[in-house]
Amino acid sequence: MAGIYIHIPFCKRKCHYCNFFSLASNKNRPEFLNALKNEITLTRNYLSGEPVNTIYFGGGTPSLFRPEILQGILEMLTPPREGGEYQASPLGEITLEINPDDATDAFVAELKHTWFNRFSIGVQSFLNKDLVWLNRSHTADHAIRAVRKLQDAGYGNIGIDLIYGIPSSSHDQWKKNLEIAFSLDVPHISAYALTVESGTPLAWMISKKRSVGVDDESQVTQFRLLMDMARDHGFLQYEISNFAKYGWFAIHNTNYWKGIPYLGLGPSAHSYNGKSRRWNISSLTKYIDRINSGLSFHEEEILTPEQKYNEYVMTSLRTMWGCNTQKMIDDFGFTIYDFFRKTALPLIGRGLLKEDSGVYFLTEDGKLFADGVAAELFLVA
Repeated sequence: MAGIYIHIPFCKRKCHYCNFFSLASNKNRPEFLNALKNEITLTRNYLSGEPVNTIYFGGGTPSLFRPEILQGILEMLTPPREGGEYQASPLGEITLEINPDDATDAFVAELKHTWFNRFSIGVQSFLNKDLVWLNRSHTADHAIRAVRKLQDAGYGNIGIDLIYGIPSSSHDQWKKNLEIAFSLDVPHISAYALTVESGTPLAWMISKKRSVGVDDESQVTQFRLLMDMARDHGFLQYEISNFAKYGWFAIHNTNYWKGIPYLGLGPSAHSYNGKSRRWNISSLTKYIDRINSGLSFHEEEILTPEQKYNEYVMTSLRTMWGCNTQKMIDDFGFTIYDFFRKTALPLIGRGLLKEDSGVYFLTEDGKLFADGVAAELFLVA
């Protein structure tokens, strides 16, 4: 199986913390859609005919487009055609990211005429002061109403995104955020620590002393509260930042962590076919011009065995399924497995890793330092 990701690079406004490629502009929308259509044709053989079981519209803000337009893109991806092109089933998981203020009555009604069956709502916070600080375009009331409207329309597979460690939010306020989230009876919650990325307005604001910086200890406290409350409400932490009721895991994102191939469409989108990774140019105008001119619009690297091992360690340790040493032996051989085993022993001693029947997992403390733990297990070429 395989997945397809479609990057819609338009936003109403740029959030202060965001480092994803997106534009707070309506310019070049028709040209983008035409280029995207052409890219779908140009990349038809990338997945070598592998059946597609997930499609994910992210951004940016894909909900700025009417559902009718998004459905048209879906139908381009679901032939069947000849010549080894990917075939996506409308019965698979088809996710749409939605900004809360886009979930109007008319928008939700129009969704009923599309194949979308899963929704990821960019809430970030249920507190208006946080939303102002983050420069979000919606209010807390918008967020709650968006969830309720989708539920009233008969949709159950709904996830919400939250951000913790916001300087404007105390621990008690983060707890209130979580209480509201769990009270909405959604089966999936993604929660991410606020990070200060170079080149973002937030980084500039902090450098100019116009905003306080992120406090690491505060983020640790709020992350622990998140894990405890999620567990108390029957949610499984199936990936470090993702919590769901059993049976409601996000299949598309889970496939990323399990190394399943995917095709990325749109400017800045990444693709992986098991042998190489490639990434589209992060410029809307260049993306459009290069596709229309028949020029290359992406870069690519062939993955070495060391890179494949490093990626497996990094992604598998983030999940509840852990790092399986039998898979490691099968895919990379005994020499690399022996390196992993010896390197893991000190991490077990420090209480950051644990092992059960040949599978290695991050401990609760290890989850606080997941990237650092993985880096210590990496092979350095």
